Amino acid sequence: MAKTVKAFFAKYPVKRFKKGQIIAYGGEDLPGVFYLVSGTVRQYDITAHGDEVVVNVFKPPAFFPMSWAINRRKNLYFFETLEETVLHQAPAEEAVAFLQNNPNVMFDLLKRLYSGVDGLQRRMAHLMGGSASSRLLFELITECKRFGKRQPDGGYVLAVSEGELASRMGVARETVNRELGKIKNQGLIEYEHGIHIPDLRKLEAVLGDGL
Repeated sequence: MAKTVKAFFAKYPVKRFKKGQIIAYGGEDLPGVFYLVSGTVRQYDITAHGDEVVVNVFKPPAFFPMSWAINRRKNLYFFETLEETVLHQAPAEEAVAFLQNNPNVMFDLLKRLYSGVDGLQRRMAHLMGGSASSRLLFELITECKRFGKRQPDGGYVLAVSEGELASRMGVARETVNRELGKIKNQGLIEYEHGIHIPDLRKLEAVLGDGL
């Protein structure tokens, strides 16, 4: 299935972006559907107060934004690279036709979509009813599972910044810094020049106890 998707998008132009580049702006029509070859891209909105709120982060071999391609509603989100990124760009109508002609690919996309919806629902639950500590724990656990680099000792190293965590949580960076300090004092993370999580299960247990 992955080969089928890769072969389809390989027919279209390659785009290369440096870290921190905006590949699409909120309020503007999108140039097409993007297929990530390498790198990561964050999708975010900007509040009336000028704060960035991260909605999703894409990694290879994701192709997006399919909601826009299928429904053709106005794009409300910004898409920005978090590192050097290479992608293919296909016309929306051709990407939709590809899905319609490949039900196995469509079903796989639907599975991933529902998995993402479940994650968003959990995030909403923490945002609406959780403390800053529980919200941070949730983001750290999610980051581990999606982007964390597994270490020989079984732990994880995260490349995410305080600012990025703050955008996802909808809080100030200072709040993230303070909460990271608390979690570090509990022995759940090591935090110097990056975030190291020695035991992911302990974070999950603490978050579960706090629900």
